[in-house]
Amino acid sequence: MPRQRLSPDQRRAQLLDVAAELFAARPYDEVTMEEVAERAGVSRALLYRHFPGKRELFAALYREVAAQLLAQSRVDPAQTLVEQLTEGLDAHIRYFAANRNTVLAANRVLAGDRLIQTIITDELDALRERLLGVLPVTDARDRAAVSGVLKSWLVFVQVLCVDWLVDETCTAEELRDVCIGAVIGAVRPLLPEDPAPDWPRRCAGAAAREPRGT
Repeated sequence: MPRQRLSPDQRRAQLLDVAAELFAARPYDEVTMEEVAERAGVSRALLYRHFPGKRELFAALYREVAAQLLAQSRVDPAQTLVEQLTEGLDAHIRYFAANRNTVLAANRVLAGDRLIQTIITDELDALRERLLGVLPVTDARDRAAVSGVLKSWLVFVQVLCVDWLVDETCTAEELRDVCIGAVIGAVRPLLPEDPAPDWPRRCAGAAAREPRGT
């Protein structure tokens, strides 16, 4: 069968789609550039023309992932803080669960890689700015304090979610609610008004696990 002719942008997108499938299906170290080229139906020379190596291919893929997750974590003034946190965390946790090997590659296998970590850091910084924009921060001092808390919280969420992929000790919904509860509890003392007066809420899982009285 003759190779399908695509524009450079279309070919790049196709190669990233193939890479996404392979990196999600198997650990990073088991995926080869040769396999990506074969699965995409292109020569290795053409693949290397778009991406100099596996690291660069993975980085391009993870940059797209970060952009997509940011798009699903957009700020909507009509929603409450808890609703916005729920939507953003659900999007991230769904992706993490469906692409376990990809996430573990970025956060563990390539944990010391500056290019990959810059992509992750940029996404976390963008999320922090969005959250700062919806919290009732009144002055520069409060903003600096809240910003520092959010920076630490986002790292906490990242580590917690990656650990959860390795050992799912709770449900995805419980994981999300732990993350929401942690940030609300952390920023409340720094704000002039409660950013989530309807929190805490009792999750169904916790209620189901509580021993019944006799």
